[in-house]
Amino acid sequence: MTYSTQQLKDAIVRKLRINYGCNAQQASDGEMLKACALVLRDIMAEHAADTRQSNLQQGRRKVHYLSLEFLMGRSLMKNAFNLGLGEALFRAVEELGFRPGDLFDMEPDAGLGNGGLGRLAACYLDSLTTLEIPAAGYSICYELGIFRQKIVEGQQVELPDDWKDLGGAWLLPRPQETEEVRFGGTVRTYWDNGHLMVLHEDYTRVLAVPNDMVVAGYDTDHVNTLRLWEAKSPQSVDMKLFNQGEYLKAAQERTMADAISKILYPEDNHYEGKSLRLRQQYFFVSATVQSITRQHIQAFGTLSNFHEKNVIQINDTHPALVIPELMRILMDDAGMSWDEAWHITTHSVAYTNHTVLAEALECWPQQLFERLLPRVWQILTEIAHRWQAKVEDFYHDPHKTERLAIIWDGGVRMANLCIAGGMAVNGVSALHSDILRHDVFREAAEMEPEKFKNVTNGVDHRRWLAQVNPGLDGLIRDLTGGDDYLRHPEALRKLDDFADDAAAQQRLEEIKRENKRRFASWAKRQQGVVLNTDAIFDVQVKRLHEYKRQLLNVLHIICLYQQLQDDPDMDFTPHTFLFGAKAAPGYGVAKRIIQLINSLSRQINSDPICKDKLQVVFLENYRVSLAEMLMPASEVSQQISTAGKEASGTGNMKFMMNGALTVGTLDGANVEMHQVLGDENMFLFGLRADEVARLRQSYDPRLLYERDPMLSRCLDMLKTGFGDGISYDDLFRRLLFGEGGMADQYMLLADLPSYAAAEQRMVDTYANRAAWNAMSLRNIARSGVFAADRAVAEYADTIWHVPYKK
Repeated sequence: MTYSTQQLKDAIVRKLRINYGCNAQQASDGEMLKACALVLRDIMAEHAADTRQSNLQQGRRKVHYLSLEFLMGRSLMKNAFNLGLGEALFRAVEELGFRPGDLFDMEPDAGLGNGGLGRLAACYLDSLTTLEIPAAGYSICYELGIFRQKIVEGQQVELPDDWKDLGGAWLLPRPQETEEVRFGGTVRTYWDNGHLMVLHEDYTRVLAVPNDMVVAGYDTDHVNTLRLWEAKSPQSVDMKLFNQGEYLKAAQERTMADAISKILYPEDNHYEGKSLRLRQQYFFVSATVQSITRQHIQAFGTLSNFHEKNVIQINDTHPALVIPELMRILMDDAGMSWDEAWHITTHSVAYTNHTVLAEALECWPQQLFERLLPRVWQILTEIAHRWQAKVEDFYHDPHKTERLAIIWDGGVRMANLCIAGGMAVNGVSALHSDILRHDVFREAAEMEPEKFKNVTNGVDHRRWLAQVNPGLDGLIRDLTGGDDYLRHPEALRKLDDFADDAAAQQRLEEIKRENKRRFASWAKRQQGVVLNTDAIFDVQVKRLHEYKRQLLNVLHIICLYQQLQDDPDMDFTPHTFLFGAKAAPGYGVAKRIIQLINSLSRQINSDPICKDKLQVVFLENYRVSLAEMLMPASEVSQQISTAGKEASGTGNMKFMMNGALTVGTLDGANVEMHQVLGDENMFLFGLRADEVARLRQSYDPRLLYERDPMLSRCLDMLKTGFGDGISYDDLFRRLLFGEGGMADQYMLLADLPSYAAAEQRMVDTYANRAAWNAMSLRNIARSGVFAADRAVAEYADTIWHVPYKK
């Protein structure tokens, strides 16, 4: 059903009257925004009822996508776009006396994630829905999300990100589907007529209340749901303690329950933090598995066919407890034998690994499990025992047994649990999957090679191209003859035929120039910074981590600055470097790098010799809505991680789709980008992954420092600091001497000369506008392979074994 502007106006006015007791003239901007959201929510809820009925009748296998992060961003214009109501909604709001652009900008980003993992989950949920695959996403309804970043005196300060005041309009509470999650207590087991009976006593109850966010697909009435769990105590206050005057103790149980869904990733460098993280993970997993199994029984009356009708995709190791929790329900509640329950579990659960970093492959203290999750611990020990016996029988090698063990030396290794209990293990780029098979999980892959697969990541091209870059969308439609690319992203390849067309190049140039002006205007309003739109917009935006090498970018900028100091009249192409990044609150080095970027920014931007030549800007509080403004304006995409460290990346794909050219290493999905682009359409530099591994054995960055005057002068500036008087001697020493480990662990100094040369090649090419725009068009044309629709179709074919809309 289509809706006219008048129908939408009438529906919005009704919502204002019924929900907020006002008319359009009396409504505030916030009330109008929420009324618009409620109207679209109602439309999608009707579609949801039809979708649910159709799925039940067809008995199709359902995909359950579990991720501790779902970085949905703003939903109003995305849902309107997918429903085909974008223009009608814009006009309806305008005719009701509001400014649509300002109104839609009020919507907060749903702060349910930190970076690529959460953004990927949001992209996949969109594609799952567009491809009409029955699916649901699951996460926690974080009250305050990750955090809102404020830069104060150059340093990151974390503030609460209360997104639910306006963003909560999308949530449909389902209190009737509340689940109970149990922590602590004791477990007694006994046999009764051949059945193992389990009694869990003296436990603490936490209620998991679902809030559903309905997700619309593009050009379809099919909808799916993101279920977000909110933690509640069964009793708000202990009345006995309250009446005795012990007010804080009376509310203690409620406070502990509320903490579970308060924030994403509580700091875990202390025991209580670890305990809260494990509570979060089990709360999320237990509520989800109980909900899935309950719905399955309602539909089919038995759990014996659970694996035929459900697949549970776990992302990273955060939801790994799905495996023992599903076993618990199948054995303790459904009365199945171990072998039957294990068969169902290992034919239902699939694991996507998103990182090769050792610190991200979670290992929990054994005593935490014993105290918090006594029944899960019993099941885990049995899984570990049987898996270890299987490994010993295959290898007869104690060293390999140790590497593959699930429980070892007082630790519970979640990645090994995922491998043991999963039907598939996949990486997220060809290089990453190769590293998993031949390095990180080598012994497991040799033992069970059929489990290990690759599905290269993809992004929602409808959002990250068509929706955020309407000028480029118009050009693509004109050149390719329509909007077919929105459902079939491979149609972008037709643009290759126009790469050398002067008229197409000129239009692309004008679109990029206008997008730069638009972003500059936004940055002036939001941050008070005046950007030089005649300069190259050279962008690095991503989570702050040492392996992503924002510091390498900084070192190169220092080199450029020193060149200008030596020769202020040198021929210098205007260059604006844009950074955006959040550092984990407990990651001190990352926070120092943010401070360094801001120190360098102040120094350069206030130095007269840099005026209209060199500029450095740190974009505060990087988030989805900021990225939606920035990506279309970007000209250079910095993808410069140490080769072999980045699993895939998705920002690289979004930049490519918007015509930015990549300066990057052969890491993650950059490898596959290079396969479709070739050397001639990107600017590669640096060591390859195998070269990094070989060099690591003998690497001494001090030799490079001593031999290279440019490099030593650049590094010395870290020690002396900038105009604000702050020394970064700690970063200097970390690069040259290490800190409790290897010096220059991520090979910045080894790659700096090659990186500087790649940047110079980029600058030289930028001067040739025809060549640059031809490269840009080829990047856009060949980006279709990195669409989420392609990735989800590969999961459907090779892992989930479910049909989808072609």
